Amino acid sequence: MIRGKIEGPPPVIEKKNGPAKSFVVLVMTIFTRKATPLQLQLMVWVFVFLINLLSVMAEDGFRQAIIYTMISTFFYAIIIYGNISFLFPRLYEKGRIALYVVVTALFLTGVGLARTFLGIWIYNRYFAEKPEAFTAAMAVYISVTGVVVYILSFVFRIAIAYFRLKQQAEQMQEQKSLAELNLLKSQVQPHFLFNTLNNIYYEAFREAPRTALLIGRLSDIMRYFVEESPKERVLLTAEIQFLENYIALEKIRIRHGVKVAFHKEYEGEPTVPPMLLMTFVENIFKHGIDRSAADNQIHLSLVQKDGTLIFQTENSLQDIPVGPAKEGFGLKNLEKRLTLLFGDRFELHTARTGSFFQAYLKIPLP
Repeated sequence: MIRGKIEGPPPVIEKKNGPAKSFVVLVMTIFTRKATPLQLQLMVWVFVFLINLLSVMAEDGFRQAIIYTMISTFFYAIIIYGNISFLFPRLYEKGRIALYVVVTALFLTGVGLARTFLGIWIYNRYFAEKPEAFTAAMAVYISVTGVVVYILSFVFRIAIAYFRLKQQAEQMQEQKSLAELNLLKSQVQPHFLFNTLNNIYYEAFREAPRTALLIGRLSDIMRYFVEESPKERVLLTAEIQFLENYIALEKIRIRHGVKVAFHKEYEGEPTVPPMLLMTFVENIFKHGIDRSAADNQIHLSLVQKDGTLIFQTENSLQDIPVGPAKEGFGLKNLEKRLTLLFGDRFELHTARTGSFFQAYLKIPLP
């Protein structure tokens, strides 16, 4: 009998995430430009610690080097963050410069003395064969290194501010990309609706051509809302088509119909702000039509003359009791919009003459 080996997958060795792996992940994050300012600061302190450790380890040994490197790094952090987080913003930036200089000098002196006394105490207790006394020269040397670290704190502060601004810029870019994506989605959905309305239009055209025509007008109105109204200016022909579609859809809601006369007189392809003329027509169907009457009349006139566009409307009034005149919000908002668009270079008038209501608008053309 020949005995063979049973082949299978190799045994799985579980790996625990230790400090080394975390440090590697941090480094990879930084080099892929996704690190936060806090991670970058942590990276800097790790490098400072390692450089300090390697510089003293050959002379003092590993155990002593570790302890003194931890002490040095700790006091470096106190000096840097004490200046950039407390002294500089609370004293210097508020104009208290003299007090800032005095407090900073006392702060650096205190930190230098504390570091000197702590270092001597640890050395005498754990490492010295013979106790070493405190000397002024030693305190001066350590204080000078503290001054150097204090000067570097300004570089540290500038670097932190730079990376924070960079992070904010990246976040703003991400938000902009997200907004553009949402805009694209919002554009896709109306186009789906337009396509659906067009399909319904072709299906309805076989059985009810008039209904199909109204569906087409509704599709054109919605397309105008989505594609044209956000623009600063649109072609006058597009604005007129929008008004005619709106009038056609409003007419089907009136029992006995309405007589509409629309006079148009213009040359070329003038442009106007979108939906500027809509307020007049909308007010007519809201307030100037008696849905139970059979003699509703609307007269519209749009004329280009001497570099201006004149739009006039006239409609019969409903037979309602006369009361105090109330100016609608539509006309108020229109007047505010005209002021923003043209300053004082427009004319807007409304008047009631007998059983008719007239509106007059004159705006400059570009």
